[in-house]
Amino acid sequence: MKSPVKKVAAIHDLSGYGRSSLTVVMPVLSSMGIYVCPLPTAVLSTNSAFSGFHFADMTSHMNPILKHWKALDLHFDGIYSGFLGSPQQAGIVSQMIHDFSTTDTLVIVDPVLGDNGSLYETFDHMMIDSMKSLVKHAKIITPNITEACFLLDEPYNHDLPLQTVKEYAERLAAMGPETVILTSVPDRNSDSAVVAYDKPHNRFWKVGCHYLPTEYPGTGDTFSSVICGALLQGDSLPIALDRAVHFVSYGVRSTFGYDHDAREGILQEKILRSLDTPVQISSYELMD
Repeated sequence: MKSPVKKVAAIHDLSGYGRSSLTVVMPVLSSMGIYVCPLPTAVLSTNSAFSGFHFADMTSHMNPILKHWKALDLHFDGIYSGFLGSPQQAGIVSQMIHDFSTTDTLVIVDPVLGDNGSLYETFDHMMIDSMKSLVKHAKIITPNITEACFLLDEPYNHDLPLQTVKEYAERLAAMGPETVILTSVPDRNSDSAVVAYDKPHNRFWKVGCHYLPTEYPGTGDTFSSVICGALLQGDSLPIALDRAVHFVSYGVRSTFGYDHDAREGILQEKILRSLDTPVQISSYELMD
């Protein structure tokens, strides 16, 4: 029986407190009319912005869940993975993509590894190797510059020229994905930018964004979730980039004016309704 709404398997961790991963992915995609089926990779007491968090690895539970889903003959319009609880989970997710996807399935891998030149504290270099194997099975990947450097075995440079960014995107696409979306890209005309490479059409797109002097966990999850929802709704790649960048920017600006603990993430509850609004002004650029 075909579902009247698009359905996404969301493979992420679940934090009990602090907006990130599934507590971001589910409301964003649901607000965009997408049915979200979560497959938790880990359960955390809080997101990793809080010190001393409890971490429960869900690796041993994932295959039994997938076995049950397979017995039910479930089908998904999208498969979207993010934070993995262990290096072994990359193989589990790869097998899931093989078992549950068709040529029409949107497969997005956010290769969560680190930021600002460093690995996240729950990871080691085994996770980098595992993520390299997983991105081969994706149609779209959404690494930040730190993660791109890890995947390509390049030293981290916070001030990469755009030509090097484009070369990195092409090299990442050569690993398997059709589309590479790089976030946190340095840009002379704005604080940072998102650069996307569409390999089938050999096109580069860029959307600039201005950020306030603060950091909120979960913004990468928010960005990739909007990309997923927009593409499943039928948006073009550049319009999906626009929607995702503007929504995250709106969230940051809406949150920054409050006396708010940044570790809790952006106040998404105040802005989710804006996802129903079509993009009015497009700021994407076609790069040379």
